Amino acid sequence: MVIRTPPPGSVVTLVEGGSFCVSGPSGDISDTEDGTGHGLYVADRRLLSRLVMTVNGQRLEPVDHHRDDPAAATFVGRLAQGAGAGIGPVIVRRRTLGTGLRDHVEVRNLGDEPGYVEIELDLAADLATVAAVRDGRPLDQPVEPAATTTGEVLLVRGRGTTRVGCRVTGTEGVVAEGGSLRWESIVPARASRSLTVVVAPIVEGAELVPGPLLAPGAPRTESARELARWYHGVPRITTDHPPLLAAVRRSAHDLGSLRVLDPEVPGRAVVAAAAPWHLALHGRDALLTAWMSLIVDPELALGTVEMLARLQGADVDERTEEQPGRILHRLRFGTAGFGPDAGGGRRAVSYGSVDSTPLFVMLLGELRRWGLAHEVVDRLLPHADRALDWIIRFGDRDGDGYVEYQRATDRGDRHQAWKDSAAPVRFPDGAPARGPLALAEVQAYVYAAYRARAHFAAEAGEAGAARAWATRASDLRVAFNRDFWVDDAGWFALALDGDKTPVAVPASNVGHCLWSGIVDEDKAALVAKHLLADDLFSGWGVRTLGASAGAYDPLSPHSGAVWPHDNALCVAGLVRYGFVDEAHRLVLAQLDAADRDGGRLSVLCGFDRDDLRSPVRFPDPCETRAWSAAAPLLHLRSLLRLDPHVPQGKLWLSPVLPPAVGTLRVERVPLLGGTVTVSVDGDRVEVDELPGGIEVVAEPRRPLAAM
Repeated sequence: MVIRTPPPGSVVTLVEGGSFCVSGPSGDISDTEDGTGHGLYVADRRLLSRLVMTVNGQRLEPVDHHRDDPAAATFVGRLAQGAGAGIGPVIVRRRTLGTGLRDHVEVRNLGDEPGYVEIELDLAADLATVAAVRDGRPLDQPVEPAATTTGEVLLVRGRGTTRVGCRVTGTEGVVAEGGSLRWESIVPARASRSLTVVVAPIVEGAELVPGPLLAPGAPRTESARELARWYHGVPRITTDHPPLLAAVRRSAHDLGSLRVLDPEVPGRAVVAAAAPWHLALHGRDALLTAWMSLIVDPELALGTVEMLARLQGADVDERTEEQPGRILHRLRFGTAGFGPDAGGGRRAVSYGSVDSTPLFVMLLGELRRWGLAHEVVDRLLPHADRALDWIIRFGDRDGDGYVEYQRATDRGDRHQAWKDSAAPVRFPDGAPARGPLALAEVQAYVYAAYRARAHFAAEAGEAGAARAWATRASDLRVAFNRDFWVDDAGWFALALDGDKTPVAVPASNVGHCLWSGIVDEDKAALVAKHLLADDLFSGWGVRTLGASAGAYDPLSPHSGAVWPHDNALCVAGLVRYGFVDEAHRLVLAQLDAADRDGGRLSVLCGFDRDDLRSPVRFPDPCETRAWSAAAPLLHLRSLLRLDPHVPQGKLWLSPVLPPAVGTLRVERVPLLGGTVTVSVDGDRVEVDELPGGIEVVAEPRRPLAAM
């Protein structure tokens, strides 16, 4: 069973820290019914694959359901109403996900006489890994259940530290029978009775007692309370353009649902890549998401940098592709001692990413621009230097000045940039390019990382180091504009292959090059023209690969689809080089697509807008992706052309709104150490609450301004 994209409303996903639960609209967890991977997942395993309720021998008919917050939902169901049947019981099922799962089941008798009710919960666990379920690999046989006491079922496998599974416990009156829990009651007329079932995970031999989930009227989880505080602090936006307002609000909601608290730094959070099937810390995704979200939450960027610094590579390990200074590719929550209930196991960390490391240095530099304190910079700068050392010693495999990638073993990811599908780098005729591969956007990130380090050195009064890093950046820029530029196409190559042959296909990656500032001014206009030409621009956004390429497929994630974060970086790059009209066209196209999906920016198929008049969502089993959620926030920043440089006491601010957006007000934009409110009404711009010592520069930041 490969996870398929569920129809809208057919799946309910709850997320809490590193755990998630996927169920149907009745609240039932039944992994065999629809191929959507139902289950309770903790520490990277499906600890419960079946939790099916029957009432008086019948499955419930869903009436409605809603999510109270990312980790809680309420399900309302009833028995199917047959001809001549009386008023059957209504079942209200309140579910809370925390360190385990709690179902509070209330049986309401709406009739005029007492009614007998028997509830049975059928349980099963296969203990499959998330990857096995997601990818449809053969799954383990279900665990043989053991009824250990009157009211609980134990579903475990292994012994000692390999013991994994769960203990399912019911409140008084619940009886265990094999792999089921049964409860019966006489419910008085116009009254109700209730029971509670709690699933306690067992990970690496340790039983993770759900604690407060056991108590009647259990309080909201700590992450839910933290999420409420985060929502309260998100800047308020008002505008006369409803699609922009809806997209930003939906962005804040979706992004908030993916925030995971860092147990080692109270109040700090990082962001998971996607829910539910990539509920992990992905270095690249987290860094780009944090960058795009700076306008609402610089603390998320700081939390991301701090956690990635703690997990920075120290040794050489070909199994995980760890190397000294390298920033991780992926950390599966719950398996690396992440959180107080992680089980204390070994680190499940992989480092096979070519772009996380330069992005780490870039984000640290940008955080300094937003006002990151000197003492924090001093603490994190050694990690940036180790990252830069990785770029020079390990990333540049052949000493040509470019960072290339090629996996260390056949178990690693074959492609190690954001386009990481089977063969995303192909020549115009569709033939796959052979590595080691030097991607265009990776060189752009390295350039920006060198620039950031040069400015750190200059700020510290280290003139020699500042010149050395600035020279590295300048040399890379000259080489890039020489070697990646394809004169015949008037375009930058997607990559250089292992023989240094340019892979000359039109691709969205060059928009990232504009964003970084590596593109020479005399080439930028051609890049902007190509991004908005019919080959790449679908009418809803920029495709990952041009329609003229031999490998183009509108249903391929990295060879034709339209990604929100990719487009947001393209917009930021266009604005940076002054191509405002092109940026507006792209922003409005993305907002049109979001407006047809409840304000959510989703990955879209690459079909042309003139061909299919409505956007076609890409078949994505993940309900929410972090960098897609953050994309409208970067669009907002791009429209404002807001670029702070707190250490220099400056705030570049030169809003340019599309004609469709008449007014825009963003309140309490956070700068580390203060906030600022920006109001735009036509040509009139007002700035309020500006922190002391900050001067507004009413012009756009130049393309080569400090990163």
